[in-house]
Amino acid sequence: MRLSDLGELGLLAELEQRGLVSGIEHDAAQIGGLVVTQDALVEDVHFRLDWISWRDLGWRAAAVNLSDLAASGAEPEAVLVTLGAPQETRVEDVLALYEGIAETGVAVRGGDTTRAARLFVSVTAVGRSERVPGRAGARAGDALVVTGELGAAGAAFRSGRYVRPPLRIEEGRRLAEHAHALLDVSDGIAVDAGQIARRSGVCCVLELDGVPLTEGATVDDLAFGEDYELLAAVADPSDFAVIGRCEAGNGVELLLHGEPVSLPRWEHFR
Repeated sequence: MRLSDLGELGLLAELEQRGLVSGIEHDAAQIGGLVVTQDALVEDVHFRLDWISWRDLGWRAAAVNLSDLAASGAEPEAVLVTLGAPQETRVEDVLALYEGIAETGVAVRGGDTTRAARLFVSVTAVGRSERVPGRAGARAGDALVVTGELGAAGAAFRSGRYVRPPLRIEEGRRLAEHAHALLDVSDGIAVDAGQIARRSGVCCVLELDGVPLTEGATVDDLAFGEDYELLAAVADPSDFAVIGRCEAGNGVELLLHGEPVSLPRWEHFR
């Protein structure tokens, strides 16, 4: 069996079933009083240098991890940065990358640097949260809400560029106070809703015509992911945009103008 047979989600399920990993069902790990997450960006897998500036790459590397803290209702305290780069990389470019990280307002407290055949940036983000909703508490009758417009990443990618992920730390803290389930939209709205559905034992019904789209985006762009807004299952939507609901059952149901539709999905290793 190869990784291409399992895909990323299948690999994680296999590791979990064999007891080789634990506590991976949420966006971040709770270790004592800390909330910790890690994500890596690899050149020509997660980004192309002709599509993104080094400064924006630094912001992106930090922001995708801070998004996991936001989905845990956590206040960021520090990031650790590991940088791998070819030895001919310009120092000015590396400095710009770290300036982009610094723009997030979260201090770099350590990490590592190493020579590598191609550029990669791995960030570990550390924070604290009074309550981490996770993905497993959604209930039938809950509303599904998002913190902002979706589709920007997919629309930008069609134009040969990337957009800066938003930081939703404040919104994450607000939602974490009462949300039954909470995660960030990184793999596409249907895939991420599926995480809530699977862990919570509910059916997530998404009404795609109600999803707030950024200007220039289409419904198809929702499959791309990388929007890094937050998706929550809540009893009270408050002022957040409602895009669906949780019902008894399992899986994800996508509706467009009341009719069932499907969205393509992308997964590492497949």
